[in-house]
Amino acid sequence: MAQTNNNWQETKRKERIKSRRRQREAALERERLIQEQRDRERRQQTIIGAVTVAIIVIAALVIGGALIYNNYKKNHQDVASGRQERYAAVQAVKVKPSYATSEGGFVLSKNGIGKKAAGAPTVEEYMDFICPGCGSANRALDATLIKMVDAGQINLEVHPEGFLDASSTDNYSTRAAAAVVYVLENDPNHALQFITSLFSSENQPGEASNYVPVTNAKIQKIARSAGVDATVAKKSTSGKYTAWVQAMAKYTPYRSELWNVSGSNKGAMTTPTFRINKHFWDYSASSKSGSDWKTLFLHAIGMNKANIGVTGKLPSIGASGKPIA
Repeated sequence: MAQTNNNWQETKRKERIKSRRRQREAALERERLIQEQRDRERRQQTIIGAVTVAIIVIAALVIGGALIYNNYKKNHQDVASGRQERYAAVQAVKVKPSYATSEGGFVLSKNGIGKKAAGAPTVEEYMDFICPGCGSANRALDATLIKMVDAGQINLEVHPEGFLDASSTDNYSTRAAAAVVYVLENDPNHALQFITSLFSSENQPGEASNYVPVTNAKIQKIARSAGVDATVAKKSTSGKYTAWVQAMAKYTPYRSELWNVSGSNKGAMTTPTFRINKHFWDYSASSKSGSDWKTLFLHAIGMNKANIGVTGKLPSIGASGKPIA
């Protein structure tokens, strides 16, 4: 009888060991899948334009470094010239938004639109409303950004762009961006919630062959659901700022300060693009690489998660510091 009891106990012990092993393996598998998803989301950057600086290395083997320098200088001159031409085209647009900065951004803070909160870092985001990487970033960050804006912890400078019209059949990128600009101009208190709603998994359309046409009526409905005034929502798709959005989409990729500084996309602009206190945030090369968007962002600005939305608790980088790598 004693032997039987011992055998039973040994069997149970082995079963417990196997159960714990299976639990550990399942936990590791879940973590692996989560990590793969995070990596996929960060890889979902969309290259904007083809404004890069080319250096002909083969020629350098023939006549040395002088040609490299001259070619590099020439291409920079071409980029600078293209930037000036496109900026002039932006300025020539007849109907421009009054709250836009000289570079096409809209600053939002606890003090309202166009008024920065003192001592807080300024976070710029360049977004396209069909861009999958932008959707991933905004779905992960928007709730945090809104809380921090309301608490005076950050100034948020949004740049609604119309880069990716070719990814839809009806110029969705430009139409959505122009609608957001209209709301920023006429109902700024609901603009961030409108942006959040456009990027929601229920509302953001797929790209290219996965694109399903989005009507202006649908964009208006999304605006109303975000709290936008009904009259403003209806007029948001009037096209009032279409020409300006289109001009900005041609100009912005020529801003070399927005180009990636590392990785396979170095020298090209991708979306989403972030700058913090006018410094490019190279989130792909962060020491917290592998973390979720929220962890990456809070690390970059020096913010404790527990202090999100707490008035008076400012990020450690302040209003002029660089993003923490």
